[in-house]
Amino acid sequence: MTIPRIAFLDVDGTILDHGRDIAASTIEAVRSARAAGCLVYLCTGRSSGDIDARVLEIGFDGAVTNGGAYATAGDETIVADPMPRDAVERLVDYFEQHGILYFLQTDAAVYASPEAQAATAAFMEQALSIHYDADEPQTAPQGIPRFHDLADINLDHVAKAVFLGDDPGTVARAQQDLGDRFHVIPGSMPLPGGTNGEIGMSGTTKGSAIQRVLERLGIDAAESIGIGDSWNDVEMFEVCGVGIAMGNAEEALKARADEVTASIHHDGVHRAFVRHGLVAG
Repeated sequence: MTIPRIAFLDVDGTILDHGRDIAASTIEAVRSARAAGCLVYLCTGRSSGDIDARVLEIGFDGAVTNGGAYATAGDETIVADPMPRDAVERLVDYFEQHGILYFLQTDAAVYASPEAQAATAAFMEQALSIHYDADEPQTAPQGIPRFHDLADINLDHVAKAVFLGDDPGTVARAQQDLGDRFHVIPGSMPLPGGTNGEIGMSGTTKGSAIQRVLERLGIDAAESIGIGDSWNDVEMFEVCGVGIAMGNAEEALKARADEVTASIHHDGVHRAFVRHGLVAG
């Protein structure tokens, strides 16, 4: 029996250009690789319920989501590690004491306060040129899911937190204040450096979930590649046989990868697949 190759792909900044579009070559690469017998998994910080419909329509064999707190292979759940309730309560207290806007993710959805929703709407309108009406509960244009009211969340189901601050020291301070128990990293939203971040439990990363997926599938890490552009991809780079940074990633992140491919709109995913023999050139 031939051991399949497997690829793990980040979403924002790798497959999807932060809510705008997907390179046709990426769609072709994923579908061609799967048709040739390779496995292709999503590997994202997003909740399962917050993945753009256009991404899901490409077709994948499974997904690592919530920055590694959850993972599936087909219909099988391999990883389901929500945060302990007391950890979530500590984060909420920290954000509120410091006046930091935040989002809480469950595997199904993202929850946010009206203020956080308004800040996101303004960001998408100004930086990404996407109209986003935070008051409407239905699905947004471009297939972007709406946020749910933070007051309705079940704190026993939280997988990850995302936060937005006003100054460049926000992430560094959170790392110092919370690093004893949490994995705090810069966020993937294209905002000024140090102002937005992501928080999961210490030891819960894309890399930790990938290891469990590979074990379940019986695939050696040497047969895997991981492609991404954000700081939540570092552990993916470390675990996969080849870690590949997108050309649009920060220079410091590129230095953490084994190699660098082209940017999202210059066929970065497709070029990486060709280079590593997942699809024909």
